[in-house]
Amino acid sequence: MNQRFSATRRGARLARLLAAHQLTAWGYPHGTEGHDTVVLVVAELAANAALHGRVPGRDFALSLAHDTDRGVVRIEVSDTHPALPARLAPAPDQAGGRGLLLVEALAVDWGVRDRLGPGKTVWAECAVSVGRPVQCEVVAPYRQTRGTEP
Repeated sequence: MNQRFSATRRGARLARLLAAHQLTAWGYPHGTEGHDTVVLVVAELAANAALHGRVPGRDFALSLAHDTDRGVVRIEVSDTHPALPARLAPAPDQAGGRGLLLVEALAVDWGVRDRLGPGKTVWAECAVSVGRPVQCEVVAPYRQTRGTEP
């Protein structure tokens, strides 16, 4: 699946929504292992392309491919800005700068490569599992009792 989007917040949002739809079409619906991870990585890479990779009048491209033998979805986001992404170490009180740290933590592998024409492609591979629901632990709600201390 390949699609171009405007390098705007709306374009990044549409890329995330299309990725979720495509995953469902491939048999990785919401609730299966890896679905939310792929959507989150797409959201981060698309937001980076719209914010940091934006060149006026130019779009960014999203490419998704799944490899059922390896159990991964490959995400590629290409933009026309020449600067390479920088993985930062932001201060705890800093509002942004954690995007690539998040991608690194969630993806099996990721990197940057040149693309034909100006710019670069940031790619990531995320593990998925067809038909295996995500295991969630149900936690009893917190109950506070007045006047008792441990």
